[in-house]
Amino acid sequence: MLVSLLLGAVVGAILGLTGAGGGILAVPALVFGMGWPMQQATPVALVAVAGSAAVGALEAFRKRLVRYRAAFFMAAAGVPTTLLGARLARALPQRLLLVLFAAVMLFVALRLLRQTLKRKTASPEHSPLCVAHINPATGRFDWTWPTALALAATGSVTGLMTGLLGVGGGFIIVPMMRKLTDVSMHGIVATSLMVIALVGSGGVLATSLHGTAFPFDVALWFSIATAAGMLSGRIASHRLAAHHVQLGFGAILVCVALGLMAKAVFA
Repeated sequence: MLVSLLLGAVVGAILGLTGAGGGILAVPALVFGMGWPMQQATPVALVAVAGSAAVGALEAFRKRLVRYRAAFFMAAAGVPTTLLGARLARALPQRLLLVLFAAVMLFVALRLLRQTLKRKTASPEHSPLCVAHINPATGRFDWTWPTALALAATGSVTGLMTGLLGVGGGFIIVPMMRKLTDVSMHGIVATSLMVIALVGSGGVLATSLHGTAFPFDVALWFSIATAAGMLSGRIASHRLAAHHVQLGFGAILVCVALGLMAKAVFA
């Protein structure tokens, strides 16, 4: 129990400092700290990540930032694909899952470091791939076929990665919505949190349905510690430069990814 509390506190602190993206460390923390295979770590990590995302989504909803119709639509497309992801996770060998997770972490880290180092450059115009537009008159999406397909694709890929690797999916939702929609960045992040909470909950159910052992006591203490650590991280984030936090987080992701690679090769 003590180990799960410490791991949850560390993951939560990073979540509070960096935002929802910090949840990608939950699975590696349980793999290294508890000695679990990824299939066992996935549902416990998703409980903590989905719970933290739900808290953030509730705050954003009160500020009217969440595109809740789009979030429910993406979740409706994503939850079924978590079943496919969970089935693949049970079928694939542990070493391959570790390598896949490490590759995802390296991708997220490199993207984060590149964005952080180029932060001073001018912000780009709307993407030429944007197909989902907000109607200025209503402030809501114009629900056309391209809009529905873009959001459904985003939700489906998120659900697949959630079931397969136990990640929240913010690293998928945010860039895809930036490319395919003209929603503001604050709205994208808020909507992403709601999708993560919904799809993550579906991921817990999907992994449980596929016979993965679910240690309820560890999940409970890990989630409580994560929530407490997240509050502490949020307080500390106001005293730290965001630029330095993002660089540090990127470096941590690279180190953890290399550790997962080593574990896959030498374990």
